[in-house]
Amino acid sequence: MAECENEDNSWHAELEAALLEGCDFGTLRNICQGRQIPNQYSTTSWKICLNVAGKGDALSSFDGIFDLPEQELLRKDCKEFIEKFDNSDEEKLSLSSDLESVITFYCKSKNAKYEHNNGWLDVLGPLVALRMERADLYNCFYAVMSKYVPKDSSKDSKMYQLFRLLLMYHEPQLCNFLDTKKIFPDAYTSVWFSSLFASNCSLEVLQIMWSLYFLQADAFLSFFLGLIILVNAKEHILTELENESRDTIAETLATFPNQLEADDVEDFFSLAQYYASKTPQSFRRDYQSIYGSSLSNSKDSVSPDLSGALCLQVNPSELLQAIQQGLNESVSYFVVDCRPAEQYNRCHLATAFHLDADLMLQQPTEFASAVKALFTTQRQAIAAESRAAGEHLCFLGSGREEEDQYLHMVVANFLQKKTQYVSIVAGGFTALLKLIEKETSSTSADQSLKSCIISLPELAGSDDSGKLSEKGAALMGRLTSTFKTKSAEMKDRMVEFIKNEAVSEERHVSSLDTGKRYRGNKVQNVFSIGDEDDEADSFGSTASSDEERKELVKTDTWLNKPDILAAYQCQEVKDNGHTYPSNMLVTKTHLYILRDKADSKGFSYIVARRALGDVVRITSKKRCAELITFRYGKYSSEETDIYAVDRLYLPQASEATKLVKRLIMDVLEPPSTAGDGAAAKAEPVT
Repeated sequence: MAECENEDNSWHAELEAALLEGCDFGTLRNICQGRQIPNQYSTTSWKICLNVAGKGDALSSFDGIFDLPEQELLRKDCKEFIEKFDNSDEEKLSLSSDLESVITFYCKSKNAKYEHNNGWLDVLGPLVALRMERADLYNCFYAVMSKYVPKDSSKDSKMYQLFRLLLMYHEPQLCNFLDTKKIFPDAYTSVWFSSLFASNCSLEVLQIMWSLYFLQADAFLSFFLGLIILVNAKEHILTELENESRDTIAETLATFPNQLEADDVEDFFSLAQYYASKTPQSFRRDYQSIYGSSLSNSKDSVSPDLSGALCLQVNPSELLQAIQQGLNESVSYFVVDCRPAEQYNRCHLATAFHLDADLMLQQPTEFASAVKALFTTQRQAIAAESRAAGEHLCFLGSGREEEDQYLHMVVANFLQKKTQYVSIVAGGFTALLKLIEKETSSTSADQSLKSCIISLPELAGSDDSGKLSEKGAALMGRLTSTFKTKSAEMKDRMVEFIKNEAVSEERHVSSLDTGKRYRGNKVQNVFSIGDEDDEADSFGSTASSDEERKELVKTDTWLNKPDILAAYQCQEVKDNGHTYPSNMLVTKTHLYILRDKADSKGFSYIVARRALGDVVRITSKKRCAELITFRYGKYSSEETDIYAVDRLYLPQASEATKLVKRLIMDVLEPPSTAGDGAAAKAEPVT
């Protein structure tokens, strides 16, 4: 046993010798090979990992003036924080002074503001425990904050949005559960990421965790550490916490890292690295600005807006590389082309499966069959180790917003069904073609692109979806693929799924319609929730009253109004099939639809104000229960005159319609006191 231990620790001597010689980070990492750095070598090793070894004393330029507006709060917090350390009173006084100096100088040099419980003191804790000199303490703190702590921890920080996308990618069931409970990452991960888990974990755990973390030199690994914490607690969250309040669940989630023990850390890291390897890498480049040297200018970051993103995006370059490597890649993609059939037939990836997004609303039965065929084809491709095979679904649109209206609905549908590994190609097919044209035009181009990427049938002579240049079109025409036969077979199987039928014109709800009415002399409205496959009303609203003129408002102001009982994110579906990101707001008496202003984040147009008493009928698609149609009308002696129709794609359709139904009952219910002319109680028939 002793011989085995000596063998396992034989690298310690090599590490010690390298540290004495002042080795660089590469040498240190090669020696450690992902193993825990022994505590006695942590101070020197961390300084090498953080690239501060041999750096000068930055604190020497500090003028020693402690005059921050929050100086009293900072001094109080430093004294309280240092009490947790087992030092003499004299040492505690000195350490408290060092902490206050470090943070005061940091605030002044970064033009930042200290706030109570913002994680900075927790970050300093493991560094203080190593008994560093004050100069090293500041340099290491500065490096950790710059490289590994997200620079914006406000509620709207992109780090929370990105973490939610990663959770949705790997655990859509858990993500949907938390979304339903209105529990978003800012409610429980803020303390994790702002302190690199130092606020939660014991010092023993932190020394191991940070050693492994610094050796990896991957700032984004903290996201996957957080992800593993939730994955390990998934069953507990979905069962034990299901009926708890929002605040209780959020508080419980925030404390999960407290349960980590020293023996768990290496396995914890191995799992995090595995999940990181099974994730599209595009987000690393796109969202690098989450980290950086500027805390005060965090709002000026140039990273993409994630606030309305359904899922992770994959850059065309990463997709092409993965297709070329096939199942040899850690992330292998099964590409789902959601463009209309005519665009797909003209030009497409040879390995792509065609799923016409328009079918979802226009022919839901065929769409459901196509989805079944998709999963069957995916399984068969994986079993055959085909180059088209992939565990990760990557959806491809045209790249033009007006043509990709239904694409996001399709993706949302897959996510609601708890489908793992769902992503979208950034820029769509247009960006993909441009990249291929660029890559294959150079003399040093990777010739494998010409062997298997694009299949271009004879129809390419017409207006192509990518609108290639003459040179590019000629080049695409020369590209051949060993997968053309497979692609043709796939298209033959899908012919029956790409029909498009016209939508009928709008009509009135008459006495001949199916569906039952509320009975009573005064309560005359018709209301039911049923199937819409036989309905023929046109999409969108036909109303043009003054109260429906577009009014620009601040979205948050309306969402937080005291009379708003519930708010649901949705897509407004118009007559022409276009969809618009929106919110449906419900009060006791009215339903509002706020459409996001495309060029002004945080603002919306009020496109509909509907009295609940005017709701005549609520219907849904048989094969797409999330597509809800609200019809509004005025009752006359013969029929109900429909004056407006709203069609919304509501991910939380069941919850929303139940609430609206209950409120309508309250609005339509007659007075409880009986008397002549009193209306009979409204009785909906299901």
